[in-house]
Amino acid sequence: MAKEIRNKKLINTRLANNYGGWIYCDNCDENIGNLCYQTYDSVNFKYVCNCGSEGSLEIDFVDSKEKRDDSSEMITIKNRLCCPKDAEPLITILEKKLTSYDLEITCKACGSTYKKKK
Repeated sequence: MAKEIRNKKLINTRLANNYGGWIYCDNCDENIGNLCYQTYDSVNFKYVCNCGSEGSLEIDFVDSKEKRDDSSEMITIKNRLCCPKDAEPLITILEKKLTSYDLEITCKACGSTYKKKK
């Protein structure tokens, strides 16, 4: 069953699929990451690409859980940022292609919200 999107805002950003897959900077068309569409519940990602473009991606769903801040760090498995509770991949960020970023992502399985900055 497809997820029903409540909010979806993309600024200078393009996704390969409706709510996940490869993430691209619209200005330079570089792949800057991958959003694992099956495992996240909501995402707020702001970045500055190496090309100088500022972009953002914000998505949540009708059935999204209330965010529950978690102070633990996401774990990295094969370049994917994963939930430390179940090791499910949430997002891949290709840091070498970004000057900076600010990420807030919620795991669909446990409802924990994780934050990461560069």
